[in-house]
Amino acid sequence: MSTLPFLLRRLGELGLADEPARQALIRDGILTLADLEQAIAGQRPGATDEKLRRAAAVLANELRPITLGRAWDILDAFIESLSVHCPMLEAIEASGSVRRAQPLLTGLVVVCRAADATRASDGIATLPTAKTLYRSVRRTLVVFDGQEIDVHVAPPDEYSRVLFTTTGPARHVVDVLGRPGSGSIASEFDVYAGAGLAWLPPETRDSPDALDRATRQAVPRLVQRDDIRGDLHMHTTYSDGRDPLRRMVLAAQALGYEYIAITDHSEHAGAARTVTIDQLGRQADEIARLREETPGMAILHGLEVDILPDGTLDCPDAVMERLDIVLASLHDSAGHDGPALTRRCLGAIRHPLVSVITHPANQLVGRRPGYDMDYGAIYAAAAETGTALEIDGAPSHLDLSGERAREAVEAGATVVIDSDCHRAAWLDRQMRMGVGTARRGWVEPAHVLNIQSVDGVRAFVARKRGR
Repeated sequence: MSTLPFLLRRLGELGLADEPARQALIRDGILTLADLEQAIAGQRPGATDEKLRRAAAVLANELRPITLGRAWDILDAFIESLSVHCPMLEAIEASGSVRRAQPLLTGLVVVCRAADATRASDGIATLPTAKTLYRSVRRTLVVFDGQEIDVHVAPPDEYSRVLFTTTGPARHVVDVLGRPGSGSIASEFDVYAGAGLAWLPPETRDSPDALDRATRQAVPRLVQRDDIRGDLHMHTTYSDGRDPLRRMVLAAQALGYEYIAITDHSEHAGAARTVTIDQLGRQADEIARLREETPGMAILHGLEVDILPDGTLDCPDAVMERLDIVLASLHDSAGHDGPALTRRCLGAIRHPLVSVITHPANQLVGRRPGYDMDYGAIYAAAAETGTALEIDGAPSHLDLSGERAREAVEAGATVVIDSDCHRAAWLDRQMRMGVGTARRGWVEPAHVLNIQSVDGVRAFVARKRGR
């Protein structure tokens, strides 16, 4: 084995593990940072050495995180390659931080089910698209598209347990499996039921109160991808989208949506291209023609307007009144502090023609945290005025974050889950990421605007405009 997995290689380079120590880690199944963290959390022999505890902290800082969107780029292609080259695999599922919809992550994990683990391992190790770093009957570490992927193979009777343990996070896994009765696992639900707990969706397992909720059997049904009936935020080549309007509409129709909103950027937005007021008229004509082609899907004509530095909106009221829906965004901070940004956002929320505040914190995952605003005041104003706050599925935003989405719905605000998509091929993926983010915030269907019919959405807009 000329190339080692990252963990074993770096431990050697840092002088924290010689070859016998590395072999001991391999025997204990500690091949990745996630393995090491779980072993430390469970105080397993072999991971109690203080040097390894220090190493875990050092290596966590060394690993360069990737966004959830980049992770799905890699995993979608890898899973497709596995499906083609390893037909003996009966199931293939992304696990780890991706399954928990974590916005920024450092490890990629895939769990496969196969009746013949040896044959499956042979297939994985000979993938023409991947380089093998480590191989055993049940586990193979490969490099694919520049990223290390930890591939587990489990027989049918062990698949659910492996899926649970690899999903993480480490402390959660150790705490659940440490409870009496958690050993018998026919399905992942049995992990929790055997321990006297309600099942916790993967996206909630990072929550500090997750186990408390499970103990009290207080885990609600969370919003699911299949609940979503329409997408109210997407872009076309009228602004900075990659695909023309017709392609976006037909792709949305293929997903089975009952309605969508076309919401290109207003004229003074910082996007590469924006839609002018004159172009809005031409866009309205094109939407009218497309409505005839797609009688089973309503197409709302909307606009994403900027909240300008002086607090006004980047579109005259007379134009916005003619639109079916108006979204407002705080893209440009203009160097303002938190109170000033809060005032700008509250002004847009109170505007009767604004139905949705998009990606309210305007965070950029891995690059910039959300604006330092008074979110309590924003949630309260949204609830009072009947303005929806968006959970944006674009991997650069994922905003509202799970934590803020939870705060918003607990304050009584309505949320809307949108793709904010700029290309047709990503409409479904970005909606799935938006739903995953909402589930991290314990968002239930009753909290979400776009689980309603198009008549419900129109009524929501009308109520705000009638105030």
